[in-house]
Amino acid sequence: MKKQKQAAMNFQTAMIQLPLMVREQPDALAIRGPADVAKALPEAGSLAQEAFMVLTLNTRNKLINKHLITLGLLDASLVHPREVFRAAIRDGAAAVILAHNHPGGDPTPSSEDIRVTKQLSEAGAIIDIKVLDHVIIGHGATPYTSLREAGLIN
Repeated sequence: MKKQKQAAMNFQTAMIQLPLMVREQPDALAIRGPADVAKALPEAGSLAQEAFMVLTLNTRNKLINKHLITLGLLDASLVHPREVFRAAIRDGAAAVILAHNHPGGDPTPSSEDIRVTKQLSEAGAIIDIKVLDHVIIGHGATPYTSLREAGLIN
């Protein structure tokens, strides 16, 4: 009986001693809209391949981290909720913003872009991590498109 009590006490002690990771940075970029996303990803518009990225945000919409999720082909990039939300969970994110580039320069969303965004939004709702927007970055007269501003996601 005494051994069981001792083992339980050691387990509780170990739980208390786990390190806590705090990533609150006072100078972190606050993401207020698609222009801030484009500013956070200045290299995205010049990439020769399609790249899917996720910005993880804290409860104040301040940037925690930027993650390259997939690097695709000239005009396509496969993405799965598992990879997107693995990064968000690891960062302790309250919300994410999805982003990818269109190497051809035209940031107009495709039907596949809209479908993937809806799928990721539904997955995020299940685990209570909000998908705030999906920004497609191109170059030229219109450097980016926000699916939220375009009314293509809720």
